[in-house]
Amino acid sequence: MRTDLIRKTALSAAGLAFTGGAIVGPITAAYAATDAKATTQTQSDRKPSGERQLGVRYEAQPNFYYCGPAATRNALSVQGKDISVDAMAKEMGTTEAGTNSINDITPVLNKETGKNDAYRSVEISTPDADAKQTDKLRADIVKTVDDGRAVVANIAGTTTDTDGAIHSFEGGHYISVVGYRDNGQIVKIADSANPNTASYEVTVEHLADWIATRGYATS
Repeated sequence: MRTDLIRKTALSAAGLAFTGGAIVGPITAAYAATDAKATTQTQSDRKPSGERQLGVRYEAQPNFYYCGPAATRNALSVQGKDISVDAMAKEMGTTEAGTNSINDITPVLNKETGKNDAYRSVEISTPDADAKQTDKLRADIVKTVDDGRAVVANIAGTTTDTDGAIHSFEGGHYISVVGYRDNGQIVKIADSANPNTASYEVTVEHLADWIATRGYATS
């Protein structure tokens, strides 16, 4: 039984469904092998408007259940690291049911960063994030990105990005947060699920509600 974090289990008949960070149902061409790569435009220095983005060497997840290892791999790429997703999946205990929780990812981030305390897990245990939890998430993202690291988040449900596009992972998924603007009110996502939507922005309020009942790894 998985008891480390509360997990959403509702599946949606509409759109893609995930369980434990793994896609349920057919894999389409959008879930390309890791040779489908894209590089996001990045800025390594803080801008006067409270904006910073990290350089990501993006790769899509190679199968339907590797979102945890792929999100971790993309997050570590901002530190100049290129680590096998297979090796990370083994360390995380990833199976075709996915990766259990953010608590399985944080130790891998610490190991590959080379510091035992580089990352810690933060849980948002409520069904919806409150203002205090959202403010903490914003502060954590700004600090982590300013430290030159990416946040990894375990999300579930449906959200809308700043361009109005819908992203739905009703059973669960992992993403990387690789930048922010407006002092952290808007955050940049690197999403391994689909190379056609590898990068997008969401409000920190939407991200907090997306993480609700799960958690994230942050400095």
